[in-house]
Amino acid sequence: MNLKKITFQNKEGQTLVGRLEMPVDQRPHNYAIFAHCFTCNKNLLAVKTIGKALTSNGFAVLRFDFTGLGESEGDFADTNFSGNVSDLIAAAEHLKQEYQAPSLIIGHSLGGAAVIFAAAEIPSIKAVVTIGAPASPVHVQHLFKSGLKEIESTGKAVVNLGGRDFTIKKQFLEDLESKSLTAVVKNLRIPLLILHSPQDDTVGIKNAEEIYIAAHHPKSFVSLDGADHLLMNKEDSQYVGKVIAGWSQRYVDMPSKPILKTKHQVVVSLNGEDDFTTDMKVGNHFLIADEPLNVGGNDYGPSPYELVSAGLSACTAMTIQMYAKRKGWSVENVEVHTSYGKSHAEDCQDCGADSAKIDTFHREVRLTGNLDEKQKARIMQIADKCPVHRTLHSETQVITKLLE
Repeated sequence: MNLKKITFQNKEGQTLVGRLEMPVDQRPHNYAIFAHCFTCNKNLLAVKTIGKALTSNGFAVLRFDFTGLGESEGDFADTNFSGNVSDLIAAAEHLKQEYQAPSLIIGHSLGGAAVIFAAAEIPSIKAVVTIGAPASPVHVQHLFKSGLKEIESTGKAVVNLGGRDFTIKKQFLEDLESKSLTAVVKNLRIPLLILHSPQDDTVGIKNAEEIYIAAHHPKSFVSLDGADHLLMNKEDSQYVGKVIAGWSQRYVDMPSKPILKTKHQVVVSLNGEDDFTTDMKVGNHFLIADEPLNVGGNDYGPSPYELVSAGLSACTAMTIQMYAKRKGWSVENVEVHTSYGKSHAEDCQDCGADSAKIDTFHREVRLTGNLDEKQKARIMQIADKCPVHRTLHSETQVITKLLE
């Protein structure tokens, strides 16, 4: 997992804390923001699971605690729905300044309503996703209906939500009542995906219908049949993440494969700002080469020497299987383990000198099959005859010229 703790300021100057999860094997092609449910936090299991599904598809995902929740500063009692929307806009601005402007925004429950309002204020957003979202922010009032009378009469009340006590002030209710989600949806003009469970007993499925009717095309609805409101079943949240990743790629900018044409078998391309991360066209296949983090690379792909070792390993396995089939021997599987380094020559005179070290590939072979010791010994001789092995041992030349 490639996870970064980040902080940024809300409009009041308070510090909000989040986690930016990056793909482990590539540069992110798009950045997404995830807004959690009412009084939840960034570490809710569903939020983390959905984020992982997105990062596995090349997205970077920012999840953070709204003001007054989790690790973020501020007093929750002084917040409101408008503040959540403002926090999302601040998160988008932080990504724009420090990384890349977000193109996808996702919200769960009341967070779903908040992302619709925020998307209207964030120019870079190209796709919006809601999960179990209410058609009106005021819907959350039912969660603290036991304290409504006290809030109306005294201006505030302590209510228990999900086993925790929260102070709700009258200004929170007034802010909710002033927000018309359907009016914003009608003017959004951004592709919208609505995910909702028919069995959601916290925010009924009717809410999804109201949002869908108000929205303009392109709009999509996916029924999360059998899921609960918080998506506590990991399989449900994994499914949600996969659906979002697939749907959104139709609307966000996806990088095309590099156009690398050559008369040779291999061509590579490396931009000045890309460190060691190198695009390659190997035959008809596109790959990435890189260097490890400890030498300044991003570790998005194998290093050049790992690629050479891979070629030796693959060639060894192919040669062994080809020989075994020709002989009619039972070789169910061949494993070839190879690593590269520099070792002292066995007959070196001055083993302390760098010149005494030679390039060395350490190769180990595991054979699975019904073979006797004589057959195994012969196969090990054949391993040394694979074409790549013989090339590494032969005198070679590299002829280099400048292309115009």
